[in-house]
Amino acid sequence: MPNGENDQNILNPWDKHNQQLASHVHPIGWKNPKPASCYNLVVIGAGTAGLVCAAGAAGLGAKVALVERHLMGGDCLNVGCVPSKALISASRAAAAVRDSGEFGACIPDGVKFDFKKAMERMRRLRASIAPNDSVKRFTDLGIDVFIGSGRFVDSSTVEVGGERLFFKKAVIATGARAAAPPIEGLNEVAYLTNETIFSLTELPKRLGVIGAGPIGCEMAQAFARFGSEVFLVKTINGILPKEDRDASHIVLESMLKDGVKLLCCGKALKLAKANGNKIRLFEESQENGYDQVVDQLLVAVGRAPNVDDLGLEKAGVAFTRKGVQVNDQLQTSNPDIYAAGDICSPYQFTHAADFMARIVIRNALFLGRARASALTIPWCTYTDPEIAHVGLYEKQARDQGMEIDSFTRELADVDRSVLDGRTNGLVRVLVRKGTDRIIGATIVASNAGDMISEMTLAMTNGLGLRQIAATIHPYPTQAEAIRQVADAYNRTRLTPRVKGLFSRWMAWQRRP
Repeated sequence: MPNGENDQNILNPWDKHNQQLASHVHPIGWKNPKPASCYNLVVIGAGTAGLVCAAGAAGLGAKVALVERHLMGGDCLNVGCVPSKALISASRAAAAVRDSGEFGACIPDGVKFDFKKAMERMRRLRASIAPNDSVKRFTDLGIDVFIGSGRFVDSSTVEVGGERLFFKKAVIATGARAAAPPIEGLNEVAYLTNETIFSLTELPKRLGVIGAGPIGCEMAQAFARFGSEVFLVKTINGILPKEDRDASHIVLESMLKDGVKLLCCGKALKLAKANGNKIRLFEESQENGYDQVVDQLLVAVGRAPNVDDLGLEKAGVAFTRKGVQVNDQLQTSNPDIYAAGDICSPYQFTHAADFMARIVIRNALFLGRARASALTIPWCTYTDPEIAHVGLYEKQARDQGMEIDSFTRELADVDRSVLDGRTNGLVRVLVRKGTDRIIGATIVASNAGDMISEMTLAMTNGLGLRQIAATIHPYPTQAEAIRQVADAYNRTRLTPRVKGLFSRWMAWQRRP
């Protein structure tokens, strides 16, 4: 097993699938290459941002070194998108079987769920995807891959494994990690994070979840569907507090249906050990008080940028507790060093890191002036139904003094949603008042993450609701709701004056 407590936690259990994963992303016995005399680009961190930077630069002829101290693929492959979506897919399958009676299916003995099998499936699929992020693949691209802790020793040199890598340009792509929030008693109990929950092999009978953001809500719903009794500690503003309130309420109803129990609220929460390695969650106020014992606890709140032990001061790179400071071109305070991904961005998504890396390649290697602020970044929370969003929320628009019009289509009024039995959702689009220019959109649907791309495409390319209304969508589909929202905008153009003119025209057409 690879060295380091972090890697060992992720790669438990040490079965054939995790051994296969390790062989790709942290090969045992790997020997670092002899460094080149100088590199066009040295990339520290082999998560999404680092991998895209390295592969893109090498493909354009640059001599590239890639440094990773833990596992290639970063959070996304090992402890984020890939394992979480595998579990969410398994939980959706369990819920589909549970609810199949509505469609005429008969499950006489009820639903039995094999958690060990679901986790084994996750590890198998994660290992099957790992070659895309592997040491071998990037070595085959002509990149010098160094496994070890890289740190700057001056403004143009990185040291790793006792070797020095001299560079013309460098990229910091070390990402972020789960951080412990200031909860009384947290340091006295054993708890899970997104980095360790995927190493479970037994389904917790009772699971506590602290954090009602995307990770907390996704895992709370998934484990409730697996059969755990789940207690989710919500915020004072409920679950998914950054999302459209109508949208998060729809998800809340679905989670409650799945059996998730809500506890309030995070700021007053206290923790303590209970008998048999269990954990006690309690809140002593008269209004919201509770005292609940759980078998496992997931802490899904708080992220800390990985800025420690990088020698940033020696490289002249400014940083804070929020991460590395960059300008709009993703350049740090050292003009030869850039940053991309979670280490410097409030948008901590794989796809955001991908496109930030593309900006770095253009700006660092080809004197470009591409701007991160020009990106239109969508995101999705993979609960069931999913919430996807792009652009501004209504409150943000109004806070900016922007007058808006809002158009909403409930999925209960969309034929395909009715036929699928998935009517708990909506499509909501915000436009500048009196225009069809889209400034934001929220979609709640079983496949909202796929549907939001149409809105992102429109915003990125300056297309308005008129163009969407003029685009034929297949019938029946849930995506037809997007076109129906655009139709709703078109109907606002039929003012009484315009309708009066049309009526006179029609009357003239009927004349003898």
